[in-house]
Amino acid sequence: MTQAEAIRGRGKARGTYAKTGLKKAAILDAALAVFAKSGYRSGSIREVAENVGMSEAGLLHHFPNKSALLSAVLDLRDQRSYEFVPLDSTDPHRALRGLVALARYNATIPGVVELYCVLSAEATSPDHPAHEYFVNRYQWTHGHIASHFARIEALGELRPGVTPASAASQTVAMMDGLQVQWLLDRDSVDMSAELAAFLSTIVTFEI
Repeated sequence: MTQAEAIRGRGKARGTYAKTGLKKAAILDAALAVFAKSGYRSGSIREVAENVGMSEAGLLHHFPNKSALLSAVLDLRDQRSYEFVPLDSTDPHRALRGLVALARYNATIPGVVELYCVLSAEATSPDHPAHEYFVNRYQWTHGHIASHFARIEALGELRPGVTPASAASQTVAMMDGLQVQWLLDRDSVDMSAELAAFLSTIVTFEI
């Protein structure tokens, strides 16, 4: 093989990988829309494939089954959330303000919020394909938020009588509860404002 042929071969491979990446991204966006509209149990692989303009067999080439597709969709949602909430940051002020920014962003994607609420309820059943995901996610999220409240406590900015663990539990519960209320009546609930008001009752700095 000549050097020119090798270069062309590498370019073709990269192009193939790029197209595969774009196709997977399109599938995940379609799956997110279908699951958000119909729920995980009712949303079908066939409907997702049709929305992307491909066959069901073609979609299964990228994701071997519905559970694998759901897992990838949930990971995509998390990746987008992390853009707003730097939970791995060492700055607790930035992290809490990020939670408020995430609540504000969620108000622009009602379908995704509905999907999350429905799935989190369905996944309480141990045989649900997303059960382990939600168990791990709650543990991970609670742990990181609690660590930020611990830093806030060390700075003397956590209000008396509040522990980092309880502050984390209350914050997660507040965010989940606000989402359900907002889905039921979007005009009467401002998720970001209510979350900021709540956080202001347990920390002494401005959110």
